[in-house]
Amino acid sequence: MAYQETKTTGYGTRVSNSLKGIGIGFLLLLGGTALLWWNEGRTVQITQMLEEAQTVAVHVEDVSKPDPSLNGKLIHATAFTQTKDSLNDLTFGVGCVAIQLERKVQYYQWVEHSETETKDKTGGSQETVTTYYYKQEWIGNPVNSQEFKDPDYQNKNFVLMDIENKSYMAENVTFGAYKLPKDLIGSISGTVPMELSLSEERLSEWNRDIKKSFESTSASTVNNTAAVAGETSTIAEGDSVKVETVATTETGQIVKQDYNYVHVNGNVLYFGKNPNNPQVGDVSVTFTKIMPGDASVIAVVSGNNLQSYIAKNGKKLSVLTSGAVSMDEMFETEHLSNSIISWVLRFIGLFLVVSGLKGIFGILVDLLRVLPFLADIVGLGVGLICKVLGLVWSLLVIAAAWLFYRPVTAGILLAVIVVLIAYLVKRGKNNKKAKVLNVQM
Repeated sequence: MAYQETKTTGYGTRVSNSLKGIGIGFLLLLGGTALLWWNEGRTVQITQMLEEAQTVAVHVEDVSKPDPSLNGKLIHATAFTQTKDSLNDLTFGVGCVAIQLERKVQYYQWVEHSETETKDKTGGSQETVTTYYYKQEWIGNPVNSQEFKDPDYQNKNFVLMDIENKSYMAENVTFGAYKLPKDLIGSISGTVPMELSLSEERLSEWNRDIKKSFESTSASTVNNTAAVAGETSTIAEGDSVKVETVATTETGQIVKQDYNYVHVNGNVLYFGKNPNNPQVGDVSVTFTKIMPGDASVIAVVSGNNLQSYIAKNGKKLSVLTSGAVSMDEMFETEHLSNSIISWVLRFIGLFLVVSGLKGIFGILVDLLRVLPFLADIVGLGVGLICKVLGLVWSLLVIAAAWLFYRPVTAGILLAVIVVLIAYLVKRGKNNKKAKVLNVQM
């Protein structure tokens, strides 16, 4: 059954909160305005940088050997990424030669959800009813059930193992004959399962420790997620003393190793009784890796290294895309990405401006809360006005930014708009005269 919590806020408190909201509203309005201005400048500068880079970039067919004549040039090439770095997760003894090794942890927990309904009452007070309900689900972090609102669900959560997500990345990765910088290494994609094969001794030891912890917590559920972790020190973060060597399976076949409380299936290490019937406290650890492969790069050659291109306006460019991608396609993608980011930030800026205006004028609505029906009518009008004013203000800021950052383009657009308005006005007058003449005739 759902648990409900009811809170009543008096009229005076609501008006007081609205007064505080005016200050917050001005901050949101200023923040949204600043974001809109900065975003237009950022968009223009990135566009200029990409256009400049396109004029100087050259395609190189073969980068298998260093070419001194390419030093200092911005190049595009497709080659095979390679590394000899061995990546190791010492907590579990998992290792491989790869560009990236990642450990993702999921916990099966009770999770608190809530739904809130508000109702204005005659006299200006407000009643808020919050309904809390609880579901068992997989989640990325342990949940502290001690903070749950419903006492019946408090202290129900625990974990058989408390450990964080972890990612390991190779430091030495080559692209043909050239070494990739860290930011480009991080751009390499193509995740594949890191299949596991653990020693019988290691699995048996884990199974014994987990069973002991499970039995102790099933008798009396712990009141926080750290309590069980203290009892399972042999599998806690950083404890690699008892970890045996783990071999990976490169054949692509799924390796299953089952014990009562520890199960290995391909690249998943599961702690719990039954992976097909998860219980609160169960933990699933998934291992993936990124292997060497073909990639396309736009970067500047510097000796035996690749580095970012620095445009005249100071903006930097270095791009890596997995697979064979042409130079034109990569630049087109960068332009598209710039445009998408620009529009996303514009909408965020507009949202902040409108929210700020609502915060400023919200007191007009709250002052009328003594008569809820009247406050609702005024609220609709204030909301509409704030949206219209917010849109107009945002467009003015964007237009002013374009005049500042691209005066020639903005001037041409402004002239076109003026001419169009003049044409429409003149056409309207001509149509009006024509109608008058038709009536007289």
